[in-house]
Amino acid sequence: MFRTIEESQVTITQLMLPSHSNFSGKIHGGYILSLMDQIAFACASKHSRNYCVTASVNKVDFLNPIEVGELVTLKASVNFTGRTSMVIGVRVESENVQTGEKKHCNSSYFTMVAKDDHGNNVPVPGIILKTKDSVRRFARSIERQEQAKNRTTKYKSSEFKIEDYIEIVKSKNVKVDL
Repeated sequence: MFRTIEESQVTITQLMLPSHSNFSGKIHGGYILSLMDQIAFACASKHSRNYCVTASVNKVDFLNPIEVGELVTLKASVNFTGRTSMVIGVRVESENVQTGEKKHCNSSYFTMVAKDDHGNNVPVPGIILKTKDSVRRFARSIERQEQAKNRTTKYKSSEFKIEDYIEIVKSKNVKVDL
């Protein structure tokens, strides 16, 4: 079974309130992450028609601060489907309601796993790729998975070779005292 990407896309917009701010008066990153997780859940569950859980979050960079009083729009879309998992791309934009200025604040990738009523992983429908961008996003997800596997192996305690990294480490703001 296959579904179009459009069938499960989700967009939400929310006004940022003072209660969402941190000590510097900007919107707290943790609050934005919570919203991102919620919309990734909604998108993945809509696509799979099952309850979904977050398995991992790849690369969270806060690009621009979000101010109290701005509207924040989150957009979620299925970028990749595996056997029981999906990669959901989430984009966060803020908008100053007085000036209309929009800022890209964050993009991230949530790996979500579909579950049945007993908590077991269940197969998910594939996605239908209809655009060059959708093929690019799917291919990028495959590459990101390969990079994650390499990182896990390369830095595994039993595989790590200190001599390959000690000079790089010493060139940074660190004191090595072995």
